Amino acid sequence: MLKLGEKGAIIQRDKETYAVAPHIPCGVVTPELLRKLADVAEKYHAKALKITGAARIAVVGVREEDIDNIWKDLELVPGAAVGLCVRSIRACPGDTFCKMGQQDALGMGMKLDAIYHGMELPGKFKMAVSGCNLNCSESWVRDVGLIGKPKGWTMVIGGNVGASPRIALELAGDLSDEQTIFAIESVMNSYRENAKKGERLGKMIERMGFDTVKESILNKM
Repeated sequence: MLKLGEKGAIIQRDKETYAVAPHIPCGVVTPELLRKLADVAEKYHAKALKITGAARIAVVGVREEDIDNIWKDLELVPGAAVGLCVRSIRACPGDTFCKMGQQDALGMGMKLDAIYHGMELPGKFKMAVSGCNLNCSESWVRDVGLIGKPKGWTMVIGGNVGASPRIALELAGDLSDEQTIFAIESVMNSYRENAKKGERLGKMIERMGFDTVKESILNKM
């Protein structure tokens, strides 16, 4: 039996079948990809196709012996769904498609996904990019959240969902795209240096104090 996450497969409740979830940056798909996923699901008798909370499409209920061939047929890499790493970046349509968008959330999300998806860190790490104050990507409950404003990005840090939800705290505002990417790099560096193994950014902030963590990050910018 495969270990959790091995070969990009996750054991299911029946302890016999697996789910595979290819990486789909910011949930943007093509008709070709959808057809390929449908063909794979039918070919290998999947029990379901499930759109996940991280905007992946999981092929659920497949046999262990089929996993290698499924990945060959999909010609995609697995999404980082488990482990101490950066998970898939969530992003709303932003000003690319949405009339409410103040900033290019989709473009920023794609950039961050290309840089950080799957990067190993002390703990699991989630990011979200929302194009306006409506926060459709739930930026306030992510380790790093971006919120589009007329003058630029507001960055919040330390949020999470789970058994003990935590609302993020504002780190900086009115950031350009370039400043935002640099600021996130500074957050990552501070997190690597100060977090204990398995400790989320929010827990690190609680342990060290927000002012101390903020100073550590800003000193790296």
